[in-house]
Amino acid sequence: MMQRFRRNRRGSAAVEFALVAPIFFALLFAILETAIMFFAGQVLETVTQNSARSVLTGQAQSGSVSACAVSGVAAACTQTTFKNYVCTQIPALFFDCSSLYVDVSSYSSFSAVTLPSHIDSAGNFDTNMGYSAGSAGDIVVVRLFYQWPLYVTGLGYNISNLAGSKRLLVATAAFKNEPYSN
Repeated sequence: MMQRFRRNRRGSAAVEFALVAPIFFALLFAILETAIMFFAGQVLETVTQNSARSVLTGQAQSGSVSACAVSGVAAACTQTTFKNYVCTQIPALFFDCSSLYVDVSSYSSFSAVTLPSHIDSAGNFDTNMGYSAGSAGDIVVVRLFYQWPLYVTGLGYNISNLAGSKRLLVATAAFKNEPYSN
């Protein structure tokens, strides 16, 4: 009976698959999550460039952007109205606009630009953002931040840089405002 048991190979493929399957699926899900996160980062870069164009051309400052209008009246963008304008451009890939943060800063020269990381030593996201679109000829930096949720980190693959299994996606556009007139 013991010899018959040792010679019997039925089910060996199932046992081998049971040993390899968890590693295979963990690797597969990690690759998929990383690819989707990188794709989301590229989408955020595109949205940043498109949104920054309204600041670059002076439309956000002069009230020409319809999304920045308050109660139908043309007005210069504020941080809230500019964020709403950005949210209208984001596709369904991003789950909610509440995880999106907008920081617009203006400077007198490119050498004066300083960009904080917005992540403290404990891995918490600093949500103190500002909105200063500047005027004609000013140097402006538009940054969008999105807290991307991660799901595969529990399987030993951890690419999070924020507390709570999240990855902070950052997209930046730096430019000199065009010589527009109000």
